[in-house]
Amino acid sequence: ALRTLLRGGVLRDLECHPRFPLVVAGIKIGTYVADFQYWQGGALVVEDVKGVKTAVYKLKRRLVRALYGVDILETGVR
Repeated sequence: ALRTLLRGGVLRDLECHPRFPLVVAGIKIGTYVADFQYWQGGALVVEDVKGVKTAVYKLKRRLVRALYGVDILETGVR
């Protein structure tokens, strides 16, 4: 579906599995790997397809927001 939107010009710069280093106070805590990243309507969209939101994912989601100012678009979550 995202490739169709890319071809139609609805989004641009589609990237699969972008990595976000999670560094706090100079210490690398870990890395968050999203499923997709793209630009749509002038905004960066970071998307993750989830079946279950684990505690580790929830922590990484909060770290990405705090460090990068990015809210993750969750698809597939019930």
